[in-house]
Amino acid sequence: MINLGAVDLNLLVAFEALYAEKSVTAAAQRLHVGQPAMSAALGRLRSLFSDDLFVRVGREMRPTAKANAIAPQVAAALDTIRATLAEPQSFAPASSQRVFTLATSDYFASLILPKLLVALKQQAPHIDLRLITVEKESFIELIESEIIDLALGTFANLPSHILEEKLLAERFLGVCRLSHPASENGKVSLEQFVAFPHALFTLRRDATGIVDQILAEQGLQRRVALTVPYWLALPTAIATSDLIAAIPSCLEQHFLQYYPLQVFELPLEVPNWVVSMAWSKLSDRDAANLWLRQIIREVCQAMEL
Repeated sequence: MINLGAVDLNLLVAFEALYAEKSVTAAAQRLHVGQPAMSAALGRLRSLFSDDLFVRVGREMRPTAKANAIAPQVAAALDTIRATLAEPQSFAPASSQRVFTLATSDYFASLILPKLLVALKQQAPHIDLRLITVEKESFIELIESEIIDLALGTFANLPSHILEEKLLAERFLGVCRLSHPASENGKVSLEQFVAFPHALFTLRRDATGIVDQILAEQGLQRRVALTVPYWLALPTAIATSDLIAAIPSCLEQHFLQYYPLQVFELPLEVPNWVVSMAWSKLSDRDAANLWLRQIIREVCQAMEL
């Protein structure tokens, strides 16, 4: 068996040129090398294959039976190598029937889906979406195993092989029902804020969020009367009770449009955060993934206008 590590694959290119041109001089010109170099390549080819390969007959270098036998395989091998080294085929969203899987929260999905579906209808009518819940304990594994194409959310301490791009800056707002007794001219004092029961979105089995941590630093505590694992379960509960909640600002328009609620600035300093998309380095240059990221980027930019 031939040791490929010891073979100069440029010899196959030289063989291809010699077979096509049937002339050492013409083959050298085709490959832009000198005639001595092409003659040397022919000598090495003869040694490699233990055959003359090309014999001068009149003014031509005619291929031997061995050369004719290996020519199709050499051509196929070179075509494969060229295809491997060529730029990958571009992604055609208009005709693609690909299925993309996104991991995201219910609130962020509700925000981007309307505009995202419009964009897909216009640019990629045959592409399907699959949305799953983003779970901080497992989404990295899902990205690594390419079960999901993108994760959308707030991430920290991502490994180096998971890439991230900021989509939106977010902050918390307070929300309560219209005519809530804690609200005075659209404002809620810190005293009133902690006096009334609260609702909290959490995926954990506890009742402590960032607001509770900040209140504790001031020696204060609120009563969390309700916890829910779905953002969109909050508005009905708040609209029909005296519950107060802190919600991402992106939800403000949805909550106020469909429910009898009011929002207010929180009476304490709560840090802003960033909503990002995360994906595997393995798919970073994949044309389809690049296209999907661009579509989501444009949808989020439109939301910030």
